[in-house]
Amino acid sequence: MIAIIDYEMGNLRSVQKAFEKVGNMAVVTRDPAVIDRASHVVLPGVGAFGDCMANLERYGLLAPLYRVIGAGKPFLGICLGFQVLFSQSEEFGLHRGLDILPGTVKRFSPPQETAVDWKIPHMGWNAIDIYRSPPPLQGIAPGSFVYFVHSFYVEPSDPTLMATKTDYQIPFVSSVWKDHIFATQFHPEKSQEVGLHILRNFGDWQ
Repeated sequence: MIAIIDYEMGNLRSVQKAFEKVGNMAVVTRDPAVIDRASHVVLPGVGAFGDCMANLERYGLLAPLYRVIGAGKPFLGICLGFQVLFSQSEEFGLHRGLDILPGTVKRFSPPQETAVDWKIPHMGWNAIDIYRSPPPLQGIAPGSFVYFVHSFYVEPSDPTLMATKTDYQIPFVSSVWKDHIFATQFHPEKSQEVGLHILRNFGDWQ
């Protein structure tokens, strides 16, 4: 059973329906006991970094998150759920993240000569260049297009964490992989067949 963590931010039902479409049982929950029993855990999210961390704390979800990651369960972070895995974010001031992975979340800052043509947020389809292939990316072709909606990007302190990179005026890390953790800046649940393939692979990940 896949637990999708509910902290009142993000398109939870879309993620749940996408998993169900590829044959996985998925529940939306903030019950620590359900999260602890799950074989796989997903942290989705859309919104502000500081609000996300505040809600995770308010609903008592920080301890369950650290427990399941410490236990080595397959873990998927999506968009904001990817960003909060890192040490800190510069979104609306400096906010501390889960600090599971070292790095900082930064705002896209276009060079002056390209600023007029650079639309923020980065929204829509873009390609991923694959540098490392964790189990969820098995069978995904380099250059596959996935769906993004974000104004901030992650700059990992450890460059070996990068699984994929994407160019949007500047290159940025679009997914990371460490042990049982895979996290994406893009939205697999909105990325049609490529995204469903990733979610199916995640559900099969042992």
